[in-house]
Amino acid sequence: MASPEIASLSWGHMKVMGCSSSYKDCKVWPGGSRTWDWRETGTAHHPGVQPADLEEVLRKGVNTLVIGRGMNEALQVPSSTLDYVKKQGVEVKVLQTEKAVKEYNSLAGQGAKVGGVFHSTC
Repeated sequence: MASPEIASLSWGHMKVMGCSSSYKDCKVWPGGSRTWDWRETGTAHHPGVQPADLEEVLRKGVNTLVIGRGMNEALQVPSSTLDYVKKQGVEVKVLQTEKAVKEYNSLAGQGAKVGGVFHSTC
């Protein structure tokens, strides 16, 4: 299954190809996507993205994970979270969300098994 490209991104709004829903924050993986609800794991801007936020995407067999930290990069990504991803044998890229979406779409367009979690506001 291919990783779906992100069709559009603006402040607080993301659309994923092949999905009728729009998202504020989202998770994408080969063959699917869904909203990223921070309340599920107690995530906040600080300390930031937790391993529990990424487990679902990592279970989909991705080789690369792209994390979008927000338009103003307010969302933190602790080194412990990066270590967790690397221990799964997955390459991780952490970028400002607009750059993260471009990187993700580039990899998806090349047929890579890429997943991502993206914060579309601050």
